[in-house]
Amino acid sequence: MGRANKVVLAYSGGVDTSVCIPYLIKEWGVQEVITLAADLGQGDELGPIKEKALKCGAVESLVVDAKEEFVKEYAFASIKANALYENRYPLSTALARPLITKLLVEAAEKYGADAVAHGCTGKGNDQVRFDVGIMALNPTLKVLAPAREWGMSREETIAYGEKFGVESPVKKSSPFSIDRNLLGRSIEAGPLEDPMTEPPEEIYLMTKAIADTPNEPEYIEIGFEKGIPVSLNGQTLDPVSLIVQLNEKVGKHGIGRIDMVENRVVGIKSREIYEAPALLVLIDAHRDLESITLTGDVTHYKRGIEETYSHLIYQGLWYSPLKEALDAFIDKTQERVTGMVRIKLFKGKATIVGRKSAYSIYSPDLATYGAEDQFDHKAAEGFIYIWGLPTRVWSQKTKGL
Repeated sequence: MGRANKVVLAYSGGVDTSVCIPYLIKEWGVQEVITLAADLGQGDELGPIKEKALKCGAVESLVVDAKEEFVKEYAFASIKANALYENRYPLSTALARPLITKLLVEAAEKYGADAVAHGCTGKGNDQVRFDVGIMALNPTLKVLAPAREWGMSREETIAYGEKFGVESPVKKSSPFSIDRNLLGRSIEAGPLEDPMTEPPEEIYLMTKAIADTPNEPEYIEIGFEKGIPVSLNGQTLDPVSLIVQLNEKVGKHGIGRIDMVENRVVGIKSREIYEAPALLVLIDAHRDLESITLTGDVTHYKRGIEETYSHLIYQGLWYSPLKEALDAFIDKTQERVTGMVRIKLFKGKATIVGRKSAYSIYSPDLATYGAEDQFDHKAAEGFIYIWGLPTRVWSQKTKGL
């Protein structure tokens, strides 16, 4: 693999990405390392990240506030698609990767870098998402992944970093690997690698234990326009505020935890714990609003599209021809997905209890069994005769009648 002169490094401030800075310079002969940290709602985790990167040897340290873009362009697209990987995981961590990739490529082009780098290992999904995304956005850029090649243990990585001014973690390192952004948290490793081990309560931050949740239910109303959530309890909110407020309301009732064994892109199974309160409830509410605004055939056909869409996101194919084509289909289906959904939050469950839309194609006059019934019952007999004709003919032939 050819080395590079100037590199833009995806930077989190953790041990691995900090060690990547001196490693790229000392071992691979990189002249300049520019770090890029994306603020996607990690909160205090960003901290003094700018100074840390410069201290570790970076010539420039960029911190980009991308929270609004993250929600508007990535989370909302996923909600419109009801994207749940393996029908459970709302892709809260995976959705951040194509945005970080885009920011890396833009920075590389702006600063004249000939390569981008990341701190991913060879076992995870993120290396695939970064590498393939970069190939799609700018195939002329080299992609460097030092942690995939250096072969150092955690202890050796810390020791290597200390030689070049990378501070080792002060407190005893947590056995868990945690990734956090505005949409949620993913927790893995340590004791969680045993799929029979119950996750300890200490790992959760966004969701309360059921014992600590309110003893009275709370009702919320989420408003949508063309498939996009725009309001909470009648108040129009900007995208970031909507997610922040919904995370707090939903998490307070112990809603939004996922414990699953998933199939990684690289072929191994991985036990993952997720917290994604707002995103899970928004997908649930959005799908429910579609039930009264989309025709049956569109609803049923879209389910297959949604599964494909979630796989594309998980597998690092956000920037791909198929994803672009599916976006066009999904956007077309969302033209009349406007309305409101009422949800009851109580003791770990979000139950949809009401929905309405000016575009509703639910007809009480046809659905009712009361005196207002306008459905032509006599028409059913002829319909059933035609509908069942192939089955009748098949039965007669196979049974020799």
